[in-house]
Amino acid sequence: MPELPEVEYAAGRLRAAVLGHTVARVETLHASQRRALPPSACRAVRGLRIDRIERRAKVQLLYLDNGAVLEVHFRMTGDWEFTGLDEPAPRHERVRVETREGTRVSLVDSRAFSVVRLHAPGTFTGIDAGPEPLSEAFTASGLYAALASRRGPIKPVLLDQKLVAGVGNIYASEACWEARIHPHTPAHSLSAARVTRLRDAIRLVLETAPTGRYWAQEGVSEDAIWRVYGRDGAPCRRCGSRIARTVQGGRSTFHCPRCQRAPHSRA
Repeated sequence: MPELPEVEYAAGRLRAAVLGHTVARVETLHASQRRALPPSACRAVRGLRIDRIERRAKVQLLYLDNGAVLEVHFRMTGDWEFTGLDEPAPRHERVRVETREGTRVSLVDSRAFSVVRLHAPGTFTGIDAGPEPLSEAFTASGLYAALASRRGPIKPVLLDQKLVAGVGNIYASEACWEARIHPHTPAHSLSAARVTRLRDAIRLVLETAPTGRYWAQEGVSEDAIWRVYGRDGAPCRRCGSRIARTVQGGRSTFHCPRCQRAPHSRA
């Protein structure tokens, strides 16, 4: 699933391709997309200029010159592809945006889970999410206060976008390893010092994340880039112990049994 670094990278590619362009045509090419972006919404954006493109949490926001906002969520497998209007459309194209300047923007998604919706002028109230983890608003004291009432294990808790925006399954595992916190540790039990360590770790793993998801297309293995994610059975980069895999909330979690002590242990 695309997380904050991947979505930020995608938003940057989108800015480079169509910022300042005028929308000539929008078409939804899959039934699931038409439910969120019906033909009437596609017609409503024709002739509008794309004035600004931003990311909030895992969402991309296209601000149009009449005040309307296009909200794009990649969900599991969405991504952008850019082609000329006279070129073949890419495989798994679900939403197509054509600009007067001659660029075709295709939202490609093999599983068709992506969502694009239009907010009419004056109706967009923002994305309901917690602080951006790389912003000054993401403080250790704020995180400590937010975790005080969370009795679930810390790693799944970090996936709650209302706690911190943009952190998903990969970077939650990575941050727990970096902070030496076992992923099953009850969130409310973390001391202020350990929460500070976790906050710093979240920032570090996001700041040093590989560029987008495109490492995979270049034949780089997960073992070469992640600290623990996808490395079950491989040696820990700190102590050499074997990385373990567990399942939390239906998602894989990876940790080092030696570096990340079990919840009953003190660190």
